[in-house]
Amino acid sequence: MTNKTYDTLKFIAATALPAVTTLWLTVAGIWGLPYAVPIGATMAAIDLFLGTLLGIEAAKYAKKPD
Repeated sequence: MTNKTYDTLKFIAATALPAVTTLWLTVAGIWGLPYAVPIGATMAAIDLFLGTLLGIEAAKYAKKPD
């Protein structure tokens, strides 16, 4: 994985996806949109999965000799 790819995915996992999830849950709750919790939970699960994969990748990178 290139540094640019890692940085992009890290931004998505650490900033963008949690913000979108919070926005969705808030707006859907206010407006009574259907499937608010299932969609929010799915987005949170995707974020957790992506964060876990990035954590594994970071650990592998840290073990590589220079």
